[in-house]
Amino acid sequence: MFEPFPGNYVWNLSTNIALNTGAQLNEVLDAIRPVIDASSQGDEATEAYLSAYEELGDRLVELADEDLIAGNTLSASDKYERAAVYYLTGERMQRVGYAPREVVYDKMLSAFASHLAHTDRTAERVEIPYGDTSFPGILYRSPLAGPKSPVVVHVNGLDSTKEMIYGAPLREDLSRRGISTLMVDHPGTGEALRLRGLTAIVEAERWGAACVDYLLSRGDVDEDRIGIVGWSLGGYYAPRIAAFEKRFALCACWGANYNWGELQRRRAEREGENPVPHYWDHVQWVWGQPTFEDFMKFAPAVTLENVVSEITVPFLVTHGSGDRQIPREYAHAQYDEAVNSPDRTLRLLTPRDGGIEHVGGDNMLPAASIISDWVADRL
Repeated sequence: MFEPFPGNYVWNLSTNIALNTGAQLNEVLDAIRPVIDASSQGDEATEAYLSAYEELGDRLVELADEDLIAGNTLSASDKYERAAVYYLTGERMQRVGYAPREVVYDKMLSAFASHLAHTDRTAERVEIPYGDTSFPGILYRSPLAGPKSPVVVHVNGLDSTKEMIYGAPLREDLSRRGISTLMVDHPGTGEALRLRGLTAIVEAERWGAACVDYLLSRGDVDEDRIGIVGWSLGGYYAPRIAAFEKRFALCACWGANYNWGELQRRRAEREGENPVPHYWDHVQWVWGQPTFEDFMKFAPAVTLENVVSEITVPFLVTHGSGDRQIPREYAHAQYDEAVNSPDRTLRLLTPRDGGIEHVGGDNMLPAASIISDWVADRL
C-alpha cells in the first residue's frame, strides 16, 4: 500500500481509497505534502487533514466553474467528480459533531450533483422509499443493458458512501458486462445517517427489501436478475440481506465480515488498526448507541453466525490476504457456513493478485474484476 504518512495506517488507507475512487496522484501529493509531518499526531491532527483536502476540492470546483463558463461541460464534470472525492476524503476522517465537517460534506454533495448534471454517463440520483421516509442512491444504468436490465445493489461499509462506491472500479466493470448498479446510502451511512438520522440496524434485510421494491417499480429491471454486493461492513449487510430477502439472485462480499460484533470486543481489548479516527464515537453514531457501554452490549448482535446458512443463492466471498482489519479466519467461516448455497466461492487475494489490504485499499482493480466476472457468469 502507498504509505505517504509514516506509521499512520488510517491516513494512508484513506488516501489510498481516494486514489482508487477517482483521485489524481499528483493533485493528492501536492495537497498532503504540508500535513505529512502532522500525521504523527494521529487523531489530534485530523483537522489539518480536512483542510488539505478541502482546499484541493475548492480549487477543482473553481476550475470546473471556469470550464462551464467556457462551455466545456465534460471537463467540468470530471473536475466536479474529483472535487467530490477530495471533500469526502477529508470529511469522513473527522470526529462526530465537528461543524466544519458538515460544511465540507455539503460541498461534496454539491460538487457531485454538478458532476451528475453535466456528465455523459448514464447515472442518476434516486430515492428509495423506506417506511415513512426514504434514503438516496445513485443508479448507473449500463449502456449495454436491454429493456430489462440485470442490476447489482452495492451497499456501503462502516464509513463509506454512495459517491465512494461510484468512484470505485466495480461499477464500470459491471457496466461493461451489461449489468447496472444501484449504489445506496442506506441506514447508517452517507446522507441517510448524516442528514436524515437513519442509523444502522441489525435487520438489514428491511432496507434491502426496499431496494428491491424500488428497482421493481421502475419497469426497466429484470426481476429475476437482481444481485447484491457489499464491501467492508457491507460484507455483513449483504449476506444478511441475501439470507432473508429471497428476491436477490446472488450475493458477493468484497471483504468478509462474519462476526463484526466479536471483532469490536477484540479491538477494545487491544486497540488494533482502526478504519477511521475517533473510532468509538463513530461506531456509536452509526448504530445509534448513546454510550460506549451501550454499544459494547449491542455489538454481539452484529454477526452472521446462524445466518449465512440461510443463503440459498450463489455466494462469493473475496478477502485480501493482508487485510489488517478483518481476520482471514472470518472469510473461511463465512464460506464454510454457507452450506445451503448451491454455488459458493471463496477467493483470497494474494500479493500476486494485488489488492491484499482491506477491501483492496491498496488496489481495488483485482477484486472488482473477480466480482464482476463472477456476477456476469450468473446474471
